[in-house]
Amino acid sequence: MGVLIKRRDTTLVCVVGIFALGLIATESLSDSVSGVFNSFIYATKELLGTIFIISIIVAMSRILIITGINEVMVQPLTRFLRTPALAFWGIGLIMMVTSWFFWPSPGVALIGAVLLPVAVRVGLPALGAAMAMNLFGHGIALSGDYIIQGAPKLTADAAGLSVTSVMQASVPLVIVMGVVTTLTAFWLMRRDMRTGKWRDGLIAAGTNPVNAIAEDRVSLPMKWKKTLAILIPLLFIVDVIAMFVLNLQGGDATALIGGTAVFILILVTMLAHRNKGLEQTTAYLIEGFQFGFKVFGPVIPIAAFFYLGDSAFTALFGGGLPEGSHGIVNDLGVALANHVPLNQAIGAVTLAVTGAITGLDGSGFSGISLAGSIAQLFASAIGSGAATLTALGQVAAIWVGGGTLIPWALIPAAAICGVDPFELARRNLKPVLFGLAVTTIVAMFIV
Repeated sequence: MGVLIKRRDTTLVCVVGIFALGLIATESLSDSVSGVFNSFIYATKELLGTIFIISIIVAMSRILIITGINEVMVQPLTRFLRTPALAFWGIGLIMMVTSWFFWPSPGVALIGAVLLPVAVRVGLPALGAAMAMNLFGHGIALSGDYIIQGAPKLTADAAGLSVTSVMQASVPLVIVMGVVTTLTAFWLMRRDMRTGKWRDGLIAAGTNPVNAIAEDRVSLPMKWKKTLAILIPLLFIVDVIAMFVLNLQGGDATALIGGTAVFILILVTMLAHRNKGLEQTTAYLIEGFQFGFKVFGPVIPIAAFFYLGDSAFTALFGGGLPEGSHGIVNDLGVALANHVPLNQAIGAVTLAVTGAITGLDGSGFSGISLAGSIAQLFASAIGSGAATLTALGQVAAIWVGGGTLIPWALIPAAAICGVDPFELARRNLKPVLFGLAVTTIVAMFIV
């Protein structure tokens, strides 16, 4: 926690922790050294589904952007953006839905370049559009992550809970956090625009705020673009319906979305590149996996350490725990309950603060295993509320670090809109902190 507060990387601390636990458990230098590597393998196996789904979604998003299919998909929605208010809420809601299926970073590229010019034309500042994409995409959509289920998978595993229970517990918290934060942000933006205190935060005054990513465009006939722009959303809607009808949850639901994305990637790539389609399919997948492992590279050693708080300890080091132990974290929770007067309020505040601190590295994902682990510990002490506390830590970590407050995590939205990421972070600060405070109070009553 001290390293996180100092905004330093926690990988070394976690590796030392894994080695120390192994040395205590096995009393063997070679086994404890081997345990560090084996713990990475264990964590990778646990996270592999999440890494793969995000990598595949990014690969698919790449070909949709290059062919311009994304523009055709979003274009009909631009007719509803007639005023600054409609543009703010319209961009936000479209970004939220898109991020559920495509993840926020690709979602920004998919819709930003199309909707931003429309929003600016009706009077919404570029910084306001960036706020909407940020808060609805990297905030609401990513903190719940109900379709791809990467975030709840990490926190649920660390807390020893099912993914479904964490997602169900997160629904009221995500709603409260989303409503309070976006309403506050919109009210502050309109107030400052009326009083003349608004600064648009453009990187260079007088430049075109549309700073879309330069792409090597691949031409497709318009009729193909229109057909695919209808077909692709329909396929994902069918997936969602299938999840409810077939009761697919967790890994099964993720696999359905991932398989659909692979087939879309292959179809569009073969149509766009024709004779080079075989090679380009591989190239897009490589790009996607590079992105996925870059995002999750810091997560693996951290998750490996926190998995040792539960079943991973026995799997990696055999014995070492006393008879009757339910895992290090559960045992700590019982011990804590006998020495510290924990209650729902203290538990909720601590989890919110812990989640926010873990988000200070700008990842949003690297520390949510810690939030899940501490939620399990506190729930053992309090006697209830494990899923709610886990969800609260997840919401706090992702809202702070996933791309709404940390400047280097804001770069995708800031780059598309041509605004200063530090100014965007400053604008998001008050709404996000107010939202977290209200959400934490709500969590106290739910726990």
